[in-house]
Amino acid sequence: MKPDVTLYLVTDSRGIDCTEFLKRIEAACRGGAALVQLREKNRCSRDLLALAKQVKLVTDKFHVPLIINDRADIALACGAAGVHGGSEDIPIADLRRIMGENSIIGATAKSLPQALQAQADGADYLGVGAIFPTATKDAVLTDIDMLRNICAKVSVPVCAIGGITAENCGVLSGSGISGLAVVSAIMSADDSEAAASELLRKAREIIS
Repeated sequence: MKPDVTLYLVTDSRGIDCTEFLKRIEAACRGGAALVQLREKNRCSRDLLALAKQVKLVTDKFHVPLIINDRADIALACGAAGVHGGSEDIPIADLRRIMGENSIIGATAKSLPQALQAQADGADYLGVGAIFPTATKDAVLTDIDMLRNICAKVSVPVCAIGGITAENCGVLSGSGISGLAVVSAIMSADDSEAAASELLRKAREIIS
């Protein structure tokens, strides 16, 4: 399965309550987010599952697939479309066995060997980065030449992630990416719908 990653929202609930969090996700979906990843690493399993069920009610309204970061058990329990695995999470091949052939499995890749291995292990798409410095997580930066090389060597969609905004994403033109994965530029925006709409416009320009 090759999911639409043109505009891929990765959540961040820091500093906002649950009601506002859900409102921003809904606004992002209205603005054109094609995929939503629930990434809330600091919640206990029970709270994460409860939140995942609430988020899925939102994404289902817009027919947007919900991806759960790392936690296959939470994904299965809430009926999410799939799971995203990082380099230190459950191996992609194991996530594929757990989730089944019809689920979306994403993988983080920072190098060509990681990207090729993730694809071989069954990843449906790759998130490559961090492209720019980001406040949401500590990450080693991936230069655009590496991003371009990965895009040229894999057959699954690649989305760039890490500090991406409407203002800086233009440098990704010609890199071969299939989309943009965005956190703060949408989740921290005053108007998440407008931010998503503008990022979607930029993403389409980049991948055209």
